[in-house]
Amino acid sequence: MATKTKPAAGPATFDELLTEIRQREGSLSPSHKKLAERVMSDPEAVAFMTISELAAAVGVNEATVVRFATGLGLKGYPGLTRLCRERLQEQAQLLRRFDNLEHMAAEGAGLIEQTVALDQANIARTFARIEDATWDSAVEHLARSPRVHVMGLRKCHAPAYLLGYLLRMLREDVEIVTASVGSLTDDLRRVREGDSFVAMSIHRYSADTVRAAEWARHSGAHVIAFTDNASSPLAAYAHDTFYIDASSASVLRSMTAFTSLAQAMSGGVAQLLGHRVRETLLEEEKLLSNFSVYATDATKG
Repeated sequence: MATKTKPAAGPATFDELLTEIRQREGSLSPSHKKLAERVMSDPEAVAFMTISELAAAVGVNEATVVRFATGLGLKGYPGLTRLCRERLQEQAQLLRRFDNLEHMAAEGAGLIEQTVALDQANIARTFARIEDATWDSAVEHLARSPRVHVMGLRKCHAPAYLLGYLLRMLREDVEIVTASVGSLTDDLRRVREGDSFVAMSIHRYSADTVRAAEWARHSGAHVIAFTDNASSPLAAYAHDTFYIDASSASVLRSMTAFTSLAQAMSGGVAQLLGHRVRETLLEEEKLLSNFSVYATDATKG
């Protein structure tokens, strides 16, 4: 008598749901892709939408929403909203912690006070959502890969340059991909299987950075993404993804949390490499001294 195969359980957490969506992304219908993008980019809203509201928001019918949810292994639409609500609950404590700061900004505090409040919240939210396994994987690859490539364009150029600069102080063979005129293909030609490739971009996403991440992934490199939400095209090609808050009190998005994460990740690499970092830094100091890189103190008197 043949035994019945028990169907695989659906996603149990929101992170598992994101993984499931990404794995199926290439086979989703246009309607299901619209639903997937809404769930990944705005789970807070989906958590409290009725099925008819979500269907209307993305321009599909209610039956399509149900098929989308069950196709992912969930128990219909209630299963989808449950995972979105659990995602909110995970962050509720952190959000309450900064409630007073946000009220201060809403009540007309000055730009400096608003900036401080928002950047503190950006940093805390960014680090609170990092999974230990994702962190350990990224740090391990940045420390051990034969070569590391770091790429960030436009507003993400500064944190990408910082990460590349700090990693160069800690280890050999770190490349900063600048995508200057005609050089992107030359830079990508150096990406090899086993390398690490860090790609940074937030909405509106740099097409060159996305294409480079895709190329690196297909070349066998370990891709690490610094981006802003799960619907980012970088997330589709990354092995390790870090979602970074960039809220700002002005029209310009904040890069503070990007900078903090770049510094923290460099610190993790330094810790992992141990005594090898000390030898590298001593050699660096010797070169800086020999080439008189830094200005000497002015003579007093």
